[in-house]
Amino acid sequence: MLYILALLIGVVAGLRAMTAPATIAWGAWLGWLPVAGTWASFMGHWIAVGIFTILAIVELVTDQLPSTPSRKVPQQFGARIVIGAFTGAVIGAAGGATIGGLIAGAIGAVIGTLGGAEARSRLAAAFGKDPPAAFIEDAVAILGGLLIVAAVA
Repeated sequence: MLYILALLIGVVAGLRAMTAPATIAWGAWLGWLPVAGTWASFMGHWIAVGIFTILAIVELVTDQLPSTPSRKVPQQFGARIVIGAFTGAVIGAAGGATIGGLIAGAIGAVIGTLGGAEARSRLAAAFGKDPPAAFIEDAVAILGGLLIVAAVA
């Protein structure tokens, strides 16, 4: 079950790179994600919550801009994989399986990045413009991240 949750948080990282660590930080801070005493215990500190929440909000805003690069650009794609691996590792650390969580998170990030890009293209075509598609993607990523963190608890 832990590996499935790590894979799913990786998918969230593929959809919204900074939403995944923000939800992980909130979950750790609220005590839903038991990372105290692990290498990932810093995620439960209010500073981590603040930093990742601000970064998630900035990403949500800047993703609506026409100049935002595609998530399939190598730098964007690589960053999403690293973030997926990191968030998967944090979930893995909560259950004593850091390496397995890291691998599952990275795989999930690849799935989320490629699948999310395709889904967003189709949604944008259906709406005739991108902002409604981005809003749907944002809502799915935020809700999914919260459900995953709650499931670990």
